Amino acid sequence: MFHKEGYRIILFTAILLIAVNIISYLSINTYWVSFAILVTSILILILILQFFRNPKRPTQESDTHIVSPVDGKVVVIEEVFEKEYFKDKRLQVSIFMSPINVHVTRYPIGGTVKFSKYHPGKFLVAWHPKSSEENERTTVVVQNPGAGEVLYRQIAGALAKRIVNYAEVGQEVRQGSDSGFIKFGSRVDVFLPLGTKLNVSLQDKVKGGMSIIANIEKINNDRDI
Repeated sequence: MFHKEGYRIILFTAILLIAVNIISYLSINTYWVSFAILVTSILILILILQFFRNPKRPTQESDTHIVSPVDGKVVVIEEVFEKEYFKDKRLQVSIFMSPINVHVTRYPIGGTVKFSKYHPGKFLVAWHPKSSEENERTTVVVQNPGAGEVLYRQIAGALAKRIVNYAEVGQEVRQGSDSGFIKFGSRVDVFLPLGTKLNVSLQDKVKGGMSIIANIEKINNDRDI
């Protein structure tokens, strides 16, 4: 199963590679050269297909935990001042996606979309300290009855040239459902309340819609006391 954002690219790539191989077959008399072009074409098509794959993910939906919005590796866990929406300190969890990861973005929590904004910007490497503030990015906030407001931010990297964001203000969304796509690599930051109990550590590998990265039940219980 492939993501809808890849249909045009997959079709264009397939047509182009078929044309290249037809031309090479008709114009190149050296067998090994034509064969090398064919093998290279197949490898390119496989890479494009795997990049736009969209596997179904069984999400364990709950108001008491946050699931990873993307596949990748946890590269940042730190307290930061989130100045776009909350304007206070939050616990930031950043997940880096390599070109071989699934690049579908999924809602980390279900609820109502309260904020959704696109920012044009630079294309610094995704692990650059200033990439979350200077790169092309989108910021989305989902309000959940149990978790409160959870912010996640798609950030373009040096290769990613387009961020797709489906979140619209007022929209009711399900945890783990498709919220967008980042073409050709990048990272996603999740901002949680201070004191949130994390289930991941630095360098952990996570799967979007499946891996539970944080448990917010403890915070809710503390507020009730």
